[in-house]
Amino acid sequence: MSFPPPLKLPWLLLISVFVFTLDRLTKDWVSAHIVLGGAIPIFDHYLRISHWTNDGAAFSMFADSASPHTVRWALIAFTVIASIAVLLAMVRLGSRFTITTIALALIFGGALGNVHDRIEYGSVIDFIEVHIFRYHWPDFNLADSAVVIGACLLVLDSLRPHHHAEESPDSGQ
Repeated sequence: MSFPPPLKLPWLLLISVFVFTLDRLTKDWVSAHIVLGGAIPIFDHYLRISHWTNDGAAFSMFADSASPHTVRWALIAFTVIASIAVLLAMVRLGSRFTITTIALALIFGGALGNVHDRIEYGSVIDFIEVHIFRYHWPDFNLADSAVVIGACLLVLDSLRPHHHAEESPDSGQ
C-alpha cells in the first residue's frame, strides 16, 4: 500500500503566520514606544528604529496622490488579489519544501502584514531606517523584508538549473 507524500502546506502556512505575527509584534512595539517621526539609533549614522507611516506603495509611490482614498483601496485590492494568487501557488506546490515554496510563504506572510495595516490603520507602519553613506534608504518593515527576501529567492531559484525527472519507459516514447 502506497501512501501519498505528507503535505508541507501546513508548515509553509506556519512560516507565513510567523512572518505576519513577528511583523505585527514589531509594529505594535514601535507604535507603543516611539513617537511618530521619532527614532532610536542602533548604529550611529547607519541604522535607526524609526516610526513612520506610508500611505503609498513601495518607496512611498503614490503617497502624494490627489485621491489617497482611491490609492489605499487600490493597493488593498491589488495586495489581496496577489495574496490569493500566492496562496493558490502554495497550495498547488505545497507537497514539498523548495526554495520556491518557502519564498511564497515569506511573500504571503509579508503581504498579509502590510494589507492588515492598510485595512486597520489606512497606512503601513515602517520602522527600519538605513543610511548607506549619504544615501537614506526609504524606511521599511519586517513584512517588506519578507516580501523582498521571498522575491529574491524566486529570482535566484529561477536562475539555477532545474533537472526534470526523466520520462519513464512506458510514457509513450
